[in-house]
Amino acid sequence: MTSPVAALVLATERGDRAALAQLLTIVESGGARARAALAALAPAASESAAVVGITGAPGVGKSTLTSGVVAHLRRGGEPVAVIAVDPSSEFSGGAMLGDRVRMQDHDTDGGVFVRSMATRGELGGLSRAAPHAVRVLGAAGYPWVIIETVGVGQVEVAVAQTADTTVVVVTPGWGDAVQASKAGLLEIGDIFVVNKADRTGAEQTSRDLQEMLGGGSPRAWVPPVVHTVATERAGIAELCDAVVEHRRYLDRSGELAERRRRRVQHELRAIVVEQLARRADELCRGATFDRVLTRLAAGTLDPSTAASELLGEGSPARVDREG
Repeated sequence: MTSPVAALVLATERGDRAALAQLLTIVESGGARARAALAALAPAASESAAVVGITGAPGVGKSTLTSGVVAHLRRGGEPVAVIAVDPSSEFSGGAMLGDRVRMQDHDTDGGVFVRSMATRGELGGLSRAAPHAVRVLGAAGYPWVIIETVGVGQVEVAVAQTADTTVVVVTPGWGDAVQASKAGLLEIGDIFVVNKADRTGAEQTSRDLQEMLGGGSPRAWVPPVVHTVATERAGIAELCDAVVEHRRYLDRSGELAERRRRRVQHELRAIVVEQLARRADELCRGATFDRVLTRLAAGTLDPSTAASELLGEGSPARVDREG
């Protein structure tokens, strides 16, 4: 008999959007049902989708730019899925849905699927469940998955661990070389966009970026700098061309396989850390924990040995003054 989760997976793979939404909720929530859902997906579920991350500091126009990219891809007839990573509500822990509101232009388009996901306190502006969501959306048959991250400034680099192509968005007057280095954006960007390029300083910002990108050791792929005015959809076609060209480079060079290996490595590590954290929570309660805690508080046991006892490990450096 097919389990409810397995039935949702099958329905998602057949193109059922309601089942897809339910499945994404399950993998975002975590736990046993999420593990069952991920196990039921085809092993290479996410391999067919081109995953594009759009990142940058707050206020650079990422949402408007993402909407423009979606519109351009849809004119070519290809379905698009968007993961809009929003800040978490302090009350519910859920996404605040700001980016979902700004994607309303595509509400009536059945070829566009938009999902807001909460950061849930994750550093790097990327929801912990986003890699799982990419896997689900790949299984649903979306050839394009766009991840638009919440603007959290200089720590917003985690998107590069999930995306095949990372687009970094800046605006005229955006910082100097020192600021760029601190942000880490030069290291993660495959394509740079100077948005709001109708403003004064756009050309200088572009020159600054090209100068910084041209320094250092030679690289096979030199990130292009594209000018856009997202509110007018200007430069969007050029940006999409750059994304396609980067994808071709990844395929030709073999780097796509390496990036995806790093992606699953990151995903696996996150799952292991999550399961270890769950085990730690279980160990830190109950009669055994209370006994160890009592001895630790009384000074008859040192913290390291106490932790080893809880974990069931021996310790040659045991310090126990009890008795």
